[in-house]
Amino acid sequence: MRIRITFAKTEAMRYTGHLDLQRAWERTFRRARLPLAYSQGFHPQARLNLACALPLGFTSQCELLDAWLETSLQMNDILSALVRAAPPGIEITHLEEITERLPALQTQVTSAEFVVTLLDAFPDLADRLVELGESVPREMPSFRLGGKGTPFTDPRLFDARSYPPELFARPKEKRANREALGRWGAWVNALGAKEYGQPLFLASSADLAGSTNIAGFGAAFGDFKGYGWYERHGSAEGALLPQEITEFANSGIMTGLATVNLSANPQEEFRGFWGISSTYGSFSYLLYGMLRLYSQLAQDCDLKLGKVVFVAGHSGPETADDSRTHFGIFAPGVTQLFPKGQIINLHPWEFNEVPVLLAAALQRDVPVVALHLTRPPVEIPDREALGIPSHFEAARGAYVVLNADRERPEGGTVIVQGTSAMAAIVRLLPDLKALNVKVVCATSPQLFDAQPESYRMQVLSEAERLDSTVITTQARWLMHDWLYTKIGEEYALSSDWDDRWRTGGTLEDILEQAHLTPQHILDGVRRFVDERPRRLARLGSAGGPEPERRARTQEKHPS
Repeated sequence: MRIRITFAKTEAMRYTGHLDLQRAWERTFRRARLPLAYSQGFHPQARLNLACALPLGFTSQCELLDAWLETSLQMNDILSALVRAAPPGIEITHLEEITERLPALQTQVTSAEFVVTLLDAFPDLADRLVELGESVPREMPSFRLGGKGTPFTDPRLFDARSYPPELFARPKEKRANREALGRWGAWVNALGAKEYGQPLFLASSADLAGSTNIAGFGAAFGDFKGYGWYERHGSAEGALLPQEITEFANSGIMTGLATVNLSANPQEEFRGFWGISSTYGSFSYLLYGMLRLYSQLAQDCDLKLGKVVFVAGHSGPETADDSRTHFGIFAPGVTQLFPKGQIINLHPWEFNEVPVLLAAALQRDVPVVALHLTRPPVEIPDREALGIPSHFEAARGAYVVLNADRERPEGGTVIVQGTSAMAAIVRLLPDLKALNVKVVCATSPQLFDAQPESYRMQVLSEAERLDSTVITTQARWLMHDWLYTKIGEEYALSSDWDDRWRTGGTLEDILEQAHLTPQHILDGVRRFVDERPRRLARLGSAGGPEPERRARTQEKHPS
């Protein structure tokens, strides 16, 4: 049974957000003892559809909700039960049964009317503008920017090896890489406060500041109490800007402030603030528009500009509990839609790689840095015990996790990107040694391209590139920087292996759907190795290296 509820959201619910309102309705049905229907699967969701999100702080006289019940009931019984159970601030004005065949409620909304009530009489506009202009102070006594040097040339920002030990996790700890961003943000703004009397970063992230961990830019570090949230009255020095669910506006604010250079010599140095804005990876397109314009400005402007960090939080399929709407598998690809030299993409797979990659990217003359982070905690590897290079090697954009044994038949090269993929690789190292494959961890194509040719050839020789495939938690086509042949693409392991959206469930469920469990990865690599003679024969027929030709190339560029 499908019913449509018309209700008013009054003053008592004014500051209840969209998601909380959805949960309030679910609790209302539960209190009313009505048989609310739920979705199937491992993470059932109440079948409730609100017409559209109401901005936080707004009231409404006409909101619409569709609800599905497991059994048919009398409409009067449903109405009386809901009225008794509804919380203060929700007033039900109409209830009707509708056909199941109607399209989703969200698609039927064509317009909305807003009523604005002015508390005071509105004066003549011209007079009011003059009045406002004259009210602007000639001086700002609290303005201190630029009084202690230029923070963005401080070498401490860019030397990850000298960072405080508190920015790194110990082996065997289970930490999410997103946590590292918050910790680094607290340190970098503490450094700014102590040495330069200002935060180095201002941050904005709608309702996701805590979830994506950019709230750390306002947090305490050591004996510095933290900048906290900005408020015009009472907390004017806050570094976190309180915003609603307005990602486009948030990125506009951050890019706007990065264009404001208060230096007396703006052609030579930048004095102001860097900006950071975040959203879920699946909503990356909401940040893209303003960052694209900022990139264009940076290209054409003769003045020094600041930097903007674009955080694609909860990327990959690991945002399991939020169902398919929040999986950042395809949408993070917008961070690749920039000219060369205008953006650096960072893909740390574990906690300790985050500060290292930020240090490496921010020291380069590139206006936008895109940081791709994931939700689940993973165990920090004991790299020394496993024979894996230090996390500091992530700054090079790619590093060799496992070399093939030249004395045995080789299986090819596997290039890996993403948290769950690399975590599985670490677990599978003994099996991969037996298969005799070379494993490369890819953290940033732009940082890798900036390395000396000798290093790039050591990590991926020309022959190894031709005899390689990829494993990624994102979409296969987003690995175009690392997929060197169409034949290699046939063996790629990715979240979109079947060209379908993933559905909801637990983390284990999603990795199973994505074919990214350790067993799926091992089976995929084994197939890649077993079919190597056929792959090389196809490459040879296309003008690529045959096995013996490849061996000679490897001798020229030993890894």
